[in-house]
Amino acid sequence: MQRILLCVCCFSGWLVSTCCPRQYHYVDDAKTWTEAQSYCQQTHTDLASIENTEEMKQLNSTVSSAAHSSELWIGLYSQIRWRWSDGLTGSGADYRNWDTSEYEPDFYSGVQFCVSSLKGKWWDFQCREKLQFICYRGSQMNPEFDLVDKEMSWSDAQRYCRENFLDLATVKNDGENQQVHEKAQSKRVWIGLHREPHIYWSDGTNYSFSNWASGMNPFRGMSKICAALTRSGEWKTLSCETRLPFVCYSLPTPVKRQVVKLTVHVEDPPVDLNDSAVKAELLTRVKEQLKKKGVGGVSVRWRVQPYGKLLAGDGRRKKTLREKKNVSKAFLLESCDSQLNFIIHTSFSQLCLSTDVG
Repeated sequence: MQRILLCVCCFSGWLVSTCCPRQYHYVDDAKTWTEAQSYCQQTHTDLASIENTEEMKQLNSTVSSAAHSSELWIGLYSQIRWRWSDGLTGSGADYRNWDTSEYEPDFYSGVQFCVSSLKGKWWDFQCREKLQFICYRGSQMNPEFDLVDKEMSWSDAQRYCRENFLDLATVKNDGENQQVHEKAQSKRVWIGLHREPHIYWSDGTNYSFSNWASGMNPFRGMSKICAALTRSGEWKTLSCETRLPFVCYSLPTPVKRQVVKLTVHVEDPPVDLNDSAVKAELLTRVKEQLKKKGVGGVSVRWRVQPYGKLLAGDGRRKKTLREKKNVSKAFLLESCDSQLNFIIHTSFSQLCLSTDVG
């Protein structure tokens, strides 16, 4: 017969939440994006957010099983706020000359936030593309335009214009647009119009993963565009007033897992703490102590080390109870019980118990 004393210690830093994947819910009820957002926030958590490829596969699996036949709203949206590089507001700031024959601006593949001019017509364009550009001298109200025949990204062109002129070209009316066209000599050039690449998820999730379809997303005249899931499982933007079915998501109740360290003192003769019968008995006693303290809804199991053992010595000889001459088993149990605060969902102070094995 061996007597074992266990002291279970835990440090708050060891308390972690398990990952709770999103659960997606297809709703076959056509609503505007805002109406769908309200429904999801009231009924589940929010409109669907997707942070990685695995979640994208999970969402596509959910809607495929529903056999949907149209686009579906997801939680992605973008505010359309065009700005001039030099900060112009007021008179002339809202002048535009989009190439409507090409459905511009079309936010092609979800990556176009800067504006180029070609033969006097404007296109939204990917900002990292390298183009020649138009700078201006003079003043905002009386600009003098110059073509710079160096090819740069939009941001590099902006920097160059600010260092050598006033700024990238601001175009306030048809007359100035004609001047820019003449300076550009039929080349595609950067002008100063752009918008911030602010794309948001309804629930505030950081936008980093994307799955845009290759193609046009026309939004001329809109102040906000919203994303829909296509039948191919990719994203496109539509007017937020379009009525579509949609996908909500919810999160399971978070489960917290805690790893605790046991300090074990064994009276002579020694006992194999990796023996299955010993482990089972020790675990039974831990559960009994928890039950006595009114702790329920908790599962407890041993965590096996990478090398297959449950417990390993630290290289030092442990003192037995007999060597602890001034400490009795009853005192240890009472002392530890008074500190007990074992609720896995919140904290774990210390637990000591003794058991007979073998």
